[in-house]
Amino acid sequence: MTELAEKNSSDVNIPGPDLTAGLQNETKKHSDSTRVVHPSGRTGHGRAIQILRIAAFAVYFSFCCFIIGITQFIGSPLYFVNRDWYYAYMSMTKRSFALTVTLMTHLFGPTTMRISGDESVAGQIFPTSGGGVEFKFPERMVMIANHQIYTDWIYLWWIGYANRPGMHGHVYIILKESLKYIPIMGTGMMFYGFIFMSRKMATDQPRLAHRLNKLKQKKVDPWGNTYLDPMWLLLFPEGTNLSNNGRRKSSQWAAKNGLQDPEHVMLPRSTGTYFCLNELKDSVEYVYDCTVAYEGVPRGKYGEEIFGLASTYFEGRPPKSVNLYWRRFRVADIPLDDPKTFDLWLRDQWYKKDALMEEYLSKGHFPPLPGAEVNYVETEVRTRYPWEILQIFSVVGICVLLWHNMRRLLQATSAKFGFLV
Repeated sequence: MTELAEKNSSDVNIPGPDLTAGLQNETKKHSDSTRVVHPSGRTGHGRAIQILRIAAFAVYFSFCCFIIGITQFIGSPLYFVNRDWYYAYMSMTKRSFALTVTLMTHLFGPTTMRISGDESVAGQIFPTSGGGVEFKFPERMVMIANHQIYTDWIYLWWIGYANRPGMHGHVYIILKESLKYIPIMGTGMMFYGFIFMSRKMATDQPRLAHRLNKLKQKKVDPWGNTYLDPMWLLLFPEGTNLSNNGRRKSSQWAAKNGLQDPEHVMLPRSTGTYFCLNELKDSVEYVYDCTVAYEGVPRGKYGEEIFGLASTYFEGRPPKSVNLYWRRFRVADIPLDDPKTFDLWLRDQWYKKDALMEEYLSKGHFPPLPGAEVNYVETEVRTRYPWEILQIFSVVGICVLLWHNMRRLLQATSAKFGFLV
C-alpha cells in the first residue's frame, strides 16, 4: 500500500504500488515545461502529436484491458470446476497484461535498461545474442525494492517476463483496497490474486495471512509428487514512492526515533515485510532486493516530478535509462525470530541502498557485475517478438470463431429441416 509510511510501527505496514496514482496531478507538472530544463531534453512532440499519442495510448491500453477482462470472465467458471485449472488460466491472463504494458512502454516510452548486481546474483543476469537480457531468478521469491516513481512496478514486472522460465504470470502485488473498485482493471486485479489491504490492523492481518497461505499451499501432481506454484511477491517497504512529502515524513520519523536519515531513500517500515516473510519462510528460499535509479533525476529532486505519465508516454521524454542493481539474501540468514532485530536488519539494508544511490549519483552508474563478461547488461523494455501481443486475443478469438461456426451450423440445420432457430 502506498501511504503506509505515515503509520506508526505497530501498524501492519504492507507496502505496494499505487497503479493509478500516476494518472493524477499530471496537468500542473508540465504546464511550464518550456521553462524547465528536462533531463531527457525538449518535448519530443508538438501539441497535436501529443493529443494523437494520448488518443492512441488510451485506445490501445483500454482495448487490451477490455479483451483481457472478457478473457477472465470466460474462464471464471473454472473456479467451480477445478481450482488448479482456474489459477493456471488466470496466470495466463496475467501474462497478457504484462505483455500489454511491456509493448506499451516499448512503443510510447522507450528507455534503456541498465542492469547489474553484486556477487550474490552472479551468473543469474546475462545478455542474449539479440540485445536482450535473461534472468535465472528462482520461481519462488519475495522481491523488495525502493520506490522511486509510480511506474517502478512496470519495470519490475518486466523482469519477470525476461526471466527464464517466464514469471510474468506469477507476480503478486499488495495494493490499497480502493484500487479494486476501478472499472475493469480493479476486477482484473482481483482475478490476478493481488492482495488488497484496508490499512486497518484488525482487518488486514487475518486477510493477509489467508492470502499468503494460499500462495504457500502444496500441490500434488498426477504422480504423487508435491510442489509449490511459482510466486514472485513484490513489496515496497518504504510504503510509498519517493516525494517531497514522503521525504519530509521519513525525516520526521528518523528524528523522532533518533535514527540516521538516509538522503536518497526513505526509511523502510518493517512490520508488513516481517509478517510476509514469516508467513512464507518455509516456502521461499530467497529475498531479492532491487535498487532502482532513474537517469536524469538531479540530487535532491524526485523522479515523480520529472517522469510522470505525460512526460514518459505522451511528450516523448521518458527516462534515458532505468538502472537496476540486484542483491540476494537467503531467508534462513534473515533474522525473523524477533521484529526488532529484523527492523534493524532491514534498515541496515536501506542504508546500504542509500550508499548505492550515492554511488550512482556520483559516478552515473551502479557497481558492475562481478566476474561477468560485461559490466552491465543494457537492453530495453520490449517483447521478444513483435507479434507476441496477439496472444492476448487468442481466447476471445477462439470463442468468436466457435460462436460463428455454431450459428452457421444451426442455420444450416434449420434450413434443412425447415424450422426456425
